[in-house]
Amino acid sequence: MIEALNHAFSLRGLFWISVSIVSYIAALWVNRLCKGHPAAHPIVTTALLVSLGLYLTHTSVTAYQHAASLLYWLLGPITVALALPIYRQWQKLKHYGWRLLISIAFGGVLAPIGAWLTLFVLDAPRAMQFTMLAKSITTPLAMETSAQIGGIPALAAVFVIVTGVVGAIMATSMFSLFNIANRQAQGIALGTVAHAVGTAKAIQMGEDVAAMATLGLCVNGIFTAVALPIVFGFFI
Repeated sequence: MIEALNHAFSLRGLFWISVSIVSYIAALWVNRLCKGHPAAHPIVTTALLVSLGLYLTHTSVTAYQHAASLLYWLLGPITVALALPIYRQWQKLKHYGWRLLISIAFGGVLAPIGAWLTLFVLDAPRAMQFTMLAKSITTPLAMETSAQIGGIPALAAVFVIVTGVVGAIMATSMFSLFNIANRQAQGIALGTVAHAVGTAKAIQMGEDVAAMATLGLCVNGIFTAVALPIVFGFFI
């Protein structure tokens, strides 16, 4: 935290944090202009705008990460704050109990294993394969987990964003195709597979869907972050 504050109050830190905030404000405007379409999610637009800034100023990603490290540190408290919708729907969540945990665990295992298997068949580098296993959890957890299992943290962030955007875009079509009308099931699917971007989509669908999506995001994130290093430590 102290190191992050030191970087933040340097001239370079203030500049890149300001660029990030202004980019996010612009991204919110773009998202409203596109009527909330997942492809125009603020995370995606902000990443593109900041990347453009890095390219124009010939700044490396590593230098940016150091300068704006305070923003990365804040991802932790922000993730914890997602528990608010769970609190509001606590009685409903207690009602479903173990059935929710089994559903989340199943989705949390099936989605990354399927993606990993594709890379394995295509003989992708092992580091990329390992990174893919953390694709369905929120960014700070994915980056830390991929680092512990021999993956690439920066690439994990890319996989997470792509997974979330694709999941949010495809969700409505998939629900219609498989006739999934239950709002709780929709929420769990969005949060478990498409993490924070899916949860943002769920918020647009209603607070009950958002509560379930948040539960899926949190439980799957904790489960994956704990299970992957243990599994890799045992077999590798």
